[in-house]
Amino acid sequence: MVELRQLLRLIDSHTEAAWSSALFDVAEDLGFSSVMYAALPSKHANLETSFLQSNYSQAWRQRYEAEKLHYVDPTVHHCMTSVLPLVWQPETFSRAEQAAMYEEASGHGIRSGITFPMHGCNGEAGLISFASDMAPGPAFNAQLTHYMSELSLVRDYAFESSLPFLRAHNAAEPVPHLTRRELEVLKWVMAGKSSWEISRITDCAEATVNFHISNIRQKFNVSTRQQALVKAIALGIINPEDPHR
Repeated sequence: MVELRQLLRLIDSHTEAAWSSALFDVAEDLGFSSVMYAALPSKHANLETSFLQSNYSQAWRQRYEAEKLHYVDPTVHHCMTSVLPLVWQPETFSRAEQAAMYEEASGHGIRSGITFPMHGCNGEAGLISFASDMAPGPAFNAQLTHYMSELSLVRDYAFESSLPFLRAHNAAEPVPHLTRRELEVLKWVMAGKSSWEISRITDCAEATVNFHISNIRQKFNVSTRQQALVKAIALGIINPEDPHR
């Protein structure tokens, strides 16, 4: 059973190391030897920029990150589109590349698990996976049934207490300054408008719109308007719920 003092360790942690230690300890007490925690300032942010803490084996983490397996991992896709927890089942890893990923992860002691989505009040998104070397089946399902509510509670405390670290992690990248017109153009790009359509809406020449977009791309150091849009959302410059949409 999770004790209040264990949850308060998460809240009272002032360093990432102390916070991670508290999270891994409470998971271990519930029978889960492996934890993966990843959070983003927005579900539109680049997955490679997540605030990530895990006690998975170093070899598996390096392999996962080097091969960008988060784009293959079905638990990641699930958590970006659902609020329900996902219990790992054989059908969870149905595609060939997913099955291969799961088979390799099993060799590192990550055989059974449950993944909880996280969605914050300010658009944050992420996941927390609790895993073990126990074989999938009735015994693991019984363990989940017994600890499900406590795992949900740990997820909530972990997410809330991680926000200062997520903000600090995100603040490491400088935020470009956009002019009022550049910001307006970028919001219409987010709404799916072409340069010609934006020129009609803003009552200026299409060449002027493209000039603003070029400046935006340079400020974000990216090649396309869509890449600039993703960065702007990740940095909190614009919100996907903007009225233009």
